[in-house]
Amino acid sequence: MTGAAKKEIRRGTDVAPFSGIPADFPYRLDSCVWEITLACCFRCAYCGSSGGQARENELSTEECLDTARQLHELGCRRVSMIGGEVFMRRDWAQIVEALTSRGIAVCVITNGFSMTPAILEALRRVNIESVAVSLDGPEEVHDAYRQKGSFARAIDTIRTLTDAGIPTSVISALRADNAPRLPELYEILREYPIFAWQLQACSPMGNASENRIYVKFDAGAVLRFVKETATSAPFAVGVADNIGYFTPEETEGGVRGAPGAVFTGCGAGLCAIGIDSIGNVRGCESMYDPRFNEGNLRERSLASIWYDPDAFAYNRKFDESMLSGKCARCEYGSVCAGGCRSYNWFAANTLYENPLCARET
Repeated sequence: MTGAAKKEIRRGTDVAPFSGIPADFPYRLDSCVWEITLACCFRCAYCGSSGGQARENELSTEECLDTARQLHELGCRRVSMIGGEVFMRRDWAQIVEALTSRGIAVCVITNGFSMTPAILEALRRVNIESVAVSLDGPEEVHDAYRQKGSFARAIDTIRTLTDAGIPTSVISALRADNAPRLPELYEILREYPIFAWQLQACSPMGNASENRIYVKFDAGAVLRFVKETATSAPFAVGVADNIGYFTPEETEGGVRGAPGAVFTGCGAGLCAIGIDSIGNVRGCESMYDPRFNEGNLRERSLASIWYDPDAFAYNRKFDESMLSGKCARCEYGSVCAGGCRSYNWFAANTLYENPLCARET
């Protein structure tokens, strides 16, 4: 088949190739968070995606390799690969290599429980950019929400990765119980040659919502901790997009990686997307609600979703008048656009007001 009649065949579904790129299209895909499986060796009490069992009919190896091709063709430069637990999918290395061989940087995020020599060798072989290990606090805090022994295994994985010369970072999901204990976790982490430590707010979705885990913490205190720690830490310390915004710590203290770097609005559908293990595409993989699905890769090509003039409307058609509550009154509302869409939605059932904002308005 050629020309207009040409089809891409994907598991029995005809997906027409896309050729309708709008002129002067303003949005460039830069990054993707890709959940390649929901299978996990844990069932964490606060897991936003309720991981544990693989979904029925997860994308096949062939479909994942084709997705890697489509990401490359759209110009995507970076993929964060998540689960579930990435390493529980047998073809994970093949999928990673399909990305890195095309020049796409890949970070794998892991719970660090099942590192093996075979996985370590595969990480070397596929030219991984980095591995991020989830660690939520001192041992009793971390193990309480995962399983006994998981802290020790995560620390051992950090040691194994750094000893092997693989760039390694740590990600901590903050809740009411562990945010005050960041200084203790820092004293543990400073013993290892990681290159970065990222702090993010645990969102009240998935298991966290079902288990009624109290997630709200003092974001201002976290920002002050980061500012004070970052000046002397042997690795970069910073906050994710769902913590902020526009406090002196952010505007002056380099809590987003560099002095003066500030949050300039949610990038979902503007420069970033999320893909789940059955091919649903959203602006952000943390927007774990079917109403934010823009399409499925078994029905539409990634390009047709990205270039759809009606897709990602909550961001692409945003204007300042959509801000609500304290964000509508804030002098920085037009810049941060109300903060993290995902956290707003699951914490307060709104998109344009951030209930965790550290700035008093």
